[in-house]
Amino acid sequence: MKRRDVLAAGAASFVAAPAWVGAQSPAWPTRGPVRLVAQFPPGGLVDTVSRLIAPHLSQALGGQTVLVENRAGAGGLIGTQYVSSQPADGYTLLVSHASVHVYATATRKVMPFDPVGDFTHMGMLVEAPMTLLVRGNSPYQTLEQYVTAAKTKPVRYGSSGIGSANHLFGEMLKLEGKAPQHDHIPYQGSAPAMQDLLGGQIDSLFDPVTTNVAQLKGGSLRALAVSTPARLPALPNIPTFAELGYPKLTGSQWLGLSAPKGLPAPIVQRLSALIPEILAKPDVAARLDELQTLPRKTPVLGNDFVQIINSQIDTWRAVAKQANVEVIT
Repeated sequence: MKRRDVLAAGAASFVAAPAWVGAQSPAWPTRGPVRLVAQFPPGGLVDTVSRLIAPHLSQALGGQTVLVENRAGAGGLIGTQYVSSQPADGYTLLVSHASVHVYATATRKVMPFDPVGDFTHMGMLVEAPMTLLVRGNSPYQTLEQYVTAAKTKPVRYGSSGIGSANHLFGEMLKLEGKAPQHDHIPYQGSAPAMQDLLGGQIDSLFDPVTTNVAQLKGGSLRALAVSTPARLPALPNIPTFAELGYPKLTGSQWLGLSAPKGLPAPIVQRLSALIPEILAKPDVAARLDELQTLPRKTPVLGNDFVQIINSQIDTWRAVAKQANVEVIT
């Protein structure tokens, strides 16, 4: 079954009898605009997905204006905190991100908000698998060669900052591979880390496959492994960490649809029902396929989504503790 057929089937089963039909439909939205906050700069995955779903959300809400508002800074904390402080009236929504709700939460001594309690998490939009990237001309042809080298000599991996997802994936590999010289080099974002990787200043970078498909296919980058449970159909030559003996390095960075805590139940039900509908739109499904995001056979909504967030926080908090990773400020 094709991706959009699967999503459409899930959408149909979920919205068969929504609680907001008919007389119980909430008086929302009656004014505009609805703001969809992206907590990272334009051009990245959050911004791309936000602008991809915004017109469909607008159409589903009867033509109500939906504006994508970029509120970047502090690794996504600024935009996320902003949404947590807004009224729970359905006019401020967030494209939430695992980098904030999971990885920052797992590593920061103090968070400016409760990543679960201060939000209404309606559902997951996409998952972006992580890859361990090296240069196309790197001496490391396989993950085994890479880990073996890091046992006896410095192998430098970059990240978008201390406590980021790519930092914690690197620490997990260091722990699981018993590679004490897998050395972390933090950057102010993935872009400068990628620049130094291509320039030869570092040896590797954990990064979502979504932003690197062209370079992987062009040969300037090579992926030693991907964090998916099974190989990606579009990139079948990249082995998974699990098949290479590192099952704990199975996971992804997700994007979700969230709002401030206390969002009225009818609005929650309406927006949750729209998630699988929008993901099943042909243009949305095709673009997400291009980005190598992972489809879910059934939509992850409501409490199921919250359970995933809590489980991932626990997993990565344990890794951070074992690796002695803590962000003080």
